[in-house]
Amino acid sequence: MLAKDIIKLINNIAPSKLIDKKWDNSGLQIGSLEKKVKKILLALDISPITVKYALDNQIDMILSHHPFFFTPIKSISSDEIKGKMIVDLVNNDIVVYSAHTNLDSAENGVSEILAKKLKLRDISVLSNSFTEKLYKVVVYVPISHKDSVRDAMTNQGAGFIGNYSHCTFNITGTGTFMPREGTNPYIGEANRLEFVQEERIEAIVSDEGLTKVLDSMLKAHPYEEVAYDIYELYNKGKDYGYGRVGVLEKESTLLDFAKQVKETLNCDSIKVYGDTSRITKRIAICGGSGIDFLNDVHFSGADTYVTGDIKYHDAQIALEKNIALIDAGHFYTENLAMSYIKNYLDEMTKGKVSTISFEEKSIPFITV
Repeated sequence: MLAKDIIKLINNIAPSKLIDKKWDNSGLQIGSLEKKVKKILLALDISPITVKYALDNQIDMILSHHPFFFTPIKSISSDEIKGKMIVDLVNNDIVVYSAHTNLDSAENGVSEILAKKLKLRDISVLSNSFTEKLYKVVVYVPISHKDSVRDAMTNQGAGFIGNYSHCTFNITGTGTFMPREGTNPYIGEANRLEFVQEERIEAIVSDEGLTKVLDSMLKAHPYEEVAYDIYELYNKGKDYGYGRVGVLEKESTLLDFAKQVKETLNCDSIKVYGDTSRITKRIAICGGSGIDFLNDVHFSGADTYVTGDIKYHDAQIALEKNIALIDAGHFYTENLAMSYIKNYLDEMTKGKVSTISFEEKSIPFITV
């Protein structure tokens, strides 16, 4: 497979439209989209150890969560650590691609994976960053082709309402048209008014899927000139964003829940802020550094917040808001996503490429 084929698969689960372009630098970091890929290394971070592993194991492509380049670089010197990594990656034709804030905000992204791993129910977005725009597509089809055109639309994603798919509304009526000179009508003759029994098919389509639905619809439609309408809707589409909120299957003390988090994420250690005997039920979580969303946690009604990289004064503010905190670490709250991506790529590539998880922890400190 080519690098661009792998990237297309990643974009299916972490769309590039979700990248927070104000500060993030997700996407292709190094290499060519046309690179032939047989072996992929999945890693949370790209470090000298990651690059050495890639070189030693003939890796063609590295997929990371954290971007290799967060900010612009002014020089590349092989005498410096970052420069040497760049030189080694380029010289060995290794493609580097990162999915960061788009994977954070995705429907089944970092925080969603974390929420499910902690067995939360009734999961919703903590801090909304993007709302899907919706359209209604209406098309008029001769009765003979109503099923094939409807299937062509819904098979490309038209008609999703919540967890229901293939939702359409259909009305039978009479269409009129007069073919003019030079036309090649499917029904009728030139310069004669035709009356045809037609089906009006309506379906909701997302902004992202609109082009595919229209292309499929037009290919399946028998008419030379297809009559269809597109309406922009005020209906709210899917919400995407940072973090998740949910409820525990069974309420627990803060201490017992903290122990569950530590065991589930296989953390070396965690920090707990708050009365460990208090009862916790509604949980907010955010993989990585999520303290910026503390106000969202407060307004969500969550009593406990699980994230990483919590600072001293931020913890004091949380306690003032009566929110208990569990700092499970940046690495542990995000690394689960890399296993999810590996399983997804294994399934989608069907053995065409080999995927390898970088097992070494990229935590830049130890607890003693």
